[in-house]
Amino acid sequence: MAVQKSSLFTWHCGAYQLTLNRPLVMGIVNVTPDSFSDGGRFIQTAAAIAHAKQLVQDGADILDIGGESTRPGAMPVPLEEELRRVIPVIEGLCDIGVPLSIDTYKPAVMLAAIKAGVSIVNDVRALQEPDALEIVANGNVGVCLMHMQGLPQTMQVAPQYTNVLQEVMAFLGARRDAAIAAGIDATRITLDPGFGFGKRVEDNIQLIQQLEALQVLGQPLLVGLSRKSILGAIAGADATQKLHAGIAASVISVMKGAKIVRVHDVKATVDAFKVFNAIEQHH
Repeated sequence: MAVQKSSLFTWHCGAYQLTLNRPLVMGIVNVTPDSFSDGGRFIQTAAAIAHAKQLVQDGADILDIGGESTRPGAMPVPLEEELRRVIPVIEGLCDIGVPLSIDTYKPAVMLAAIKAGVSIVNDVRALQEPDALEIVANGNVGVCLMHMQGLPQTMQVAPQYTNVLQEVMAFLGARRDAAIAAGIDATRITLDPGFGFGKRVEDNIQLIQQLEALQVLGQPLLVGLSRKSILGAIAGADATQKLHAGIAASVISVMKGAKIVRVHDVKATVDAFKVFNAIEQHH
């Protein structure tokens, strides 16, 4: 089965060596007032830390902390405000026992977050901002490089592709090469096709169908489909009712080669993967 390909990846993330012989669950901690599904619920530091601790209790392998929404139409957050949101949360969680990830494209936030204790940089712009490559290279952290067409403010206005798989693959391959050239070892790099980031429903479906093809890039794949609008488009559910569709999307992604899934609903995803893992181990 395709999921067995390259099953012995190890993702080097600072002090953590994450063995990817089973799918890992990255729990989402949005310290934002305007994220599309849980905006405002965890904007206070204490609430965000409590939520993160619950996600770890639910089985999260990684916590992804973000202070700026990248949903379609989202407006940029000033640097100082983003730092004010995320750094106290990182400091409050640095001894929680799982790797912390910072979800940002701003090099200054990456640097401050690494100093505060994160082990992973998750960048929707794939380290294209000035100094981002150097900061991650010097920080000895893991990194996730994501594909996005356009910017959050406009990315869903009229996304267009000639061949979505080939274009995503070419971009991710180029960013992987740039990262390695900057001194980031290949064992520190994961790739994310960027579902919902400048992509139509049909583009997202085609990418899921052909996800295995991205394994030719030689890096572990991270997938984020949780509560995305594509699930609502398929299942006819609003953001608060995408749990079942999201579980299906996560399991299918792993069957097609994804090693890490980024989700809001950690407990349900962990339970689904327990079933998946048991069946995989006994076939």
